[in-house]
Amino acid sequence: MTTVRLNSADPVSIDTDALIVGFRSGQEGPRAATGAETLDAAFGGKLSASLAAVAFSGKAGEVAKLPTFGAIAAPLLVAVGLGDSTDLEGLRRAAGAAVRSLAGTARAALALPADSPQEAEAVALGGLLGAYAFSRYRTNGEQKAPVSELTVVSGQPENVAARAGVLAEAVTLVRDLVNTPPSDLWPAKFAEIAEQVGVKAGLSVEVLDDKQLKDGGYGGLIGVGQGSANPPRLVRLSYSHPEAAKTLAFVGKGITFDSGGLSLKPSASMDWMKSDMGGAGAVFGALVGIARLGLPVNAVGYLCLAENLPSGTAQRPSDVLHSYSGKTVEVLDTDAEGRLVLMDGIARAAEDNPDVIVDVATLTGAQIVALGWRTAGVMSNDDAVRELVVEVAGTAGEGAWGMPLPEELRKGLDSPIADIANLQPERWGSMLAAGIFLKEFVPDGVRWAHIDMAGPAFNKGEPHGYTPKGGTGAITRTLIGLAERHASI
Repeated sequence: MTTVRLNSADPVSIDTDALIVGFRSGQEGPRAATGAETLDAAFGGKLSASLAAVAFSGKAGEVAKLPTFGAIAAPLLVAVGLGDSTDLEGLRRAAGAAVRSLAGTARAALALPADSPQEAEAVALGGLLGAYAFSRYRTNGEQKAPVSELTVVSGQPENVAARAGVLAEAVTLVRDLVNTPPSDLWPAKFAEIAEQVGVKAGLSVEVLDDKQLKDGGYGGLIGVGQGSANPPRLVRLSYSHPEAAKTLAFVGKGITFDSGGLSLKPSASMDWMKSDMGGAGAVFGALVGIARLGLPVNAVGYLCLAENLPSGTAQRPSDVLHSYSGKTVEVLDTDAEGRLVLMDGIARAAEDNPDVIVDVATLTGAQIVALGWRTAGVMSNDDAVRELVVEVAGTAGEGAWGMPLPEELRKGLDSPIADIANLQPERWGSMLAAGIFLKEFVPDGVRWAHIDMAGPAFNKGEPHGYTPKGGTGAITRTLIGLAERHASI
């Protein structure tokens, strides 16, 4: 894991392998941002001109490298664009892009704007998230190691770096789980990891196996998992604080691999379905982060773990499941399985009497159609809760957009033989219909929000900012942020 520390020394004199400096764009070319005032003098007043000569403009995310020839202590200068304005997310992305470009370099210092605790944390967190690599299965040694030691040039207190480190560790935990192939992460294995890591972080952990789930009436989890040789699990993680006045419950979809079941997916839609446990991963990472930060709030997390495979024992379209809440569900499509495990987790979470329940899931392809790969959809039975989730996600730099739950879509979930069907016959509005289905399992009077992050959980494209290719760890920081907000109420 990459380490980070703060240092208030002049960046010109810092002993490091590479010095990262922020530049803003302008009509007259790139200009040094706060934190790099002394550098231009060290380069004889020609630094901006040198960067302009290599076509560096300072636009957001742009990176250029120059040898320093002894003008400063670091042998390499890395210029990263901040654009024409800088918010905290801009700093995180700039730091991440610059550090990511330095794979193979051991040490780097970041002389980006860090005059406030919030800015210093953003720089540190972006750098740490950018210094990520998943190398568990690499044997040829060709992958360059990420930067192992980061220094943020700032006079802010050291606890700023410590908090950034906790957040980065939580996200890294989730990224690693999402990137792990399903051959090494089946429900029982995920539960084992959650128990080991959770207990070490100070969480109480309870695991229900398939027999306990069947005896307890968790029909959704049993139904989805019955086609696999790897049976389902339900993991309950809990954190309590003696000064807590609020309790939050998080429920995560944890399909360790989703083939679609008997309603088999086409191969092009299946090759990245190891990421279908990203919601449970985010809940797990958030609970670990909340515990390590020692937030004065109570938090409970449910990991709804199953593997959705076709076999002679798999659930069939037209089967009827008996959910934990007591409601019956007709299964029209076995590939609409995430909502079936979540319905059990939500109903169980309500028994903890939380102030709010938030479920997180890579739930529908319709989310990607509606909002793209980087923006999650947020639905809720309470307008204030929906707006809070969107606001906290935005503060964390995790894109989210509030969506409605139109009452007229409920009729499409009617079943002639059960209380509700798991799919509406029309594809239109299917992200919203999935949210409406989940709402049916939230008891009256319980505030609830649903986050559909099918796209944001896994980056199939090129890396950008602090986001790598593959597992992103999306929504982990949003859940931690929600806990922080409730801790302050």
